[in-house]
Amino acid sequence: MTAHMPREEEEALHESTRAPLIDHLIELRQRLLYSLVALVVTFLCTYYFAEEIFGFLVEPLATQFEGQEGRRMIYTSLTETFFTYIKVAFFAALFISFPIIANQLYKFMAPGLYSTEKRAFLPYLVASPVLFFLGGAMVYYAIFPLAWSFFLSFETAGAAGGLPIQLEAKVGEYLSLVMKLIFAFGLFFQMPVALTLCARAGLVSAATLAKRRKYAVVILFALAAILTPPDVISQLGLALPGLVLYEISIYLARMVERQRAEREAEYENE
Repeated sequence: MTAHMPREEEEALHESTRAPLIDHLIELRQRLLYSLVALVVTFLCTYYFAEEIFGFLVEPLATQFEGQEGRRMIYTSLTETFFTYIKVAFFAALFISFPIIANQLYKFMAPGLYSTEKRAFLPYLVASPVLFFLGGAMVYYAIFPLAWSFFLSFETAGAAGGLPIQLEAKVGEYLSLVMKLIFAFGLFFQMPVALTLCARAGLVSAATLAKRRKYAVVILFALAAILTPPDVISQLGLALPGLVLYEISIYLARMVERQRAEREAEYENE
């Protein structure tokens, strides 16, 4: 015979399980609100400097035009420059406020983590924006000058009776290309963080990563071809660092597995 719980006890149990869920939702709303406020405030500041930020992004192209008269950028829609500055300000605000947003995410997750898990999670929280910045810095200082020089090599003075072919870059299209490359390199540089976290969670092993190296090479070059313009410089500039980062990920995964084995040995000895 099945015993039925009295209605009062059932309602009390339902309320006791419902209350923590509501508390978590309230906490999540609060963390999202803090993150949104940080993003909006940062956006207002970055929009004030949007023209200077865009000028910084244009500098690699301007360097290629140094000493040439009549060079300019154009826009063909009344709203193009305005929305370009909006996008510049938003991207800059998202990058600057990311540590605050990540910190709010960590504070939301921290109560459910053990102290050892907190110590293990913090390095990845710090490494992620640093690696993204390194990826963006690499494409800005190393890839842009080479890629822009390659694309500008297709300009011609025009044959007899013909017209010259000369670049007049649109501000909106230039920003889209620049941000696509910056985000592609930034995301590629997250590989050690992502693969090491997977190794820590037991989803992959260093041996598996090493064994699948030849497949990783194909995938990395395919992704580089998709994420970059159709030029060899950008593709190699993204794929080759990706291969180095993949090898670093294997090394870090081995370190994680070694540390896990040491901890398990200590527990067994105790």
